Amino acid sequence: MNGIRAIGDTAVLTGRSLRHVLRSPDTIITTALMPIAMMLLFVYVFGGAVDIGSGAGSGSYATYLLPGILLITVASGIAYTAFRLFSDMQSGIVERFRSMPLARGAVLWSHVLTSLVAILISLAVVLGVSLAIGFRSTAGPAAWLAVAGILVLFALALTWVAVIPGLTATSVDGASAFSYPLIFLPFLSSAFVPTESMPGPVRWFAEHQPVTAIVDTLRDLLAEQPVGAETWGALAWCVGVLAVAYAAATTIFRRRAR
Repeated sequence: MNGIRAIGDTAVLTGRSLRHVLRSPDTIITTALMPIAMMLLFVYVFGGAVDIGSGAGSGSYATYLLPGILLITVASGIAYTAFRLFSDMQSGIVERFRSMPLARGAVLWSHVLTSLVAILISLAVVLGVSLAIGFRSTAGPAAWLAVAGILVLFALALTWVAVIPGLTATSVDGASAFSYPLIFLPFLSSAFVPTESMPGPVRWFAEHQPVTAIVDTLRDLLAEQPVGAETWGALAWCVGVLAVAYAAATTIFRRRAR
């Protein structure tokens, strides 16, 4: 019964949050706008000067670029998670929810699920634009499902990371600014150029940070290529970040409830 009640409470609060998002669709538009601008800039300005080699996913630069742009879209969207949660904390609505017979985790999960829906819509918009400018994939349904699964897992992990500043920040700017390093992390990865072209220390960092493993996995899946060991690394990074962020966020939320 407790599990059913928790699901029901989460559904009600998620519906409330989704209505707020639908009334302000500019958050979805803004989330998609920057990645689209980056994609157009790199494809039409820098694309002709970038040698992507003959590896998996090579072909048009738009095809090579898309996995990194999708991750940037996710990183752009989570800033609104922190902002919406911070706004609720400051307005006192969260305290009001705590005084009601609601499941303890429903408040946080409603914000996480709302952000996940908004991010998925933004990803669909970015994918549509990429198709218009030359992205093509030979992937079958199973590969596309795997791509969607990895993106959802990545989005969940970063969204739970965003919950932490949403609970602890003391200003709106502080709640949102944490996402900036995450947005620029793909620039130090294989998202835009092969890591082989990078100087020594930068190449080492690029090859051992999580974005490269995730980008390479998505690129292989979209090119219908056999996935390598980096796939397990990508999944391990996503699951690890998700577990740590979830534990930290729920602990902070419980302490603030005392």
